[in-house]
Amino acid sequence: MFIIFAETGLFIGFFLPGDSLLFVAGIYSQKLVESLYKTNSDFLNLMIIILLITLAGFIGNEVGYFIGRRSGKFLFNKKDTWYFKQKHLLQAKEFYDKHGGGAIIFARFLPIVRTFAPIIAGIVGMPKSKFLVFNLIGCLAWVFLMVAGGHYLYRFFLENYHFDLTKHLEVIVLILVLITTAPVIFKMLKKTPNKVH
Repeated sequence: MFIIFAETGLFIGFFLPGDSLLFVAGIYSQKLVESLYKTNSDFLNLMIIILLITLAGFIGNEVGYFIGRRSGKFLFNKKDTWYFKQKHLLQAKEFYDKHGGGAIIFARFLPIVRTFAPIIAGIVGMPKSKFLVFNLIGCLAWVFLMVAGGHYLYRFFLENYHFDLTKHLEVIVLILVLITTAPVIFKMLKKTPNKVH
């Protein structure tokens, strides 16, 4: 929960593996919940994990929005540090300018951008009520798809092919990291250098 909070609300969280972590949380949802409280319900365990992680991601984005509102234009003049990179902020602003309020929802599915999108929304002064709605929808969609995806794919492969995903987590995490970072890498490679006149 803290990793999801940090990735969605704090500058230092942009490098954290949110997508793969959620997928793995889905695989281990039963064990995670039953380490705290025994429910005897697979579906209830999954819903508890989804709600807890959604809460962490929702609060994280609210913190990011608050940072953006408070710091405003200062961040665009801030020098790069080990935890803050100007280029990430500019990428998020470009994404926000292109997609408007929907960027808050779409950003959830893009590493790095999801850390800075709520900050940009705060900087540009998106109304709090509007941000709250987009934040909730985006967080629920992201968490539900990733956690439920991990949970049900694990069960599908285990029950139909007797293939245990928990024995291949390293490969799964690497594949997820490649899939989720591909759009960002593609965008960086796609940028053409300035023409010389």
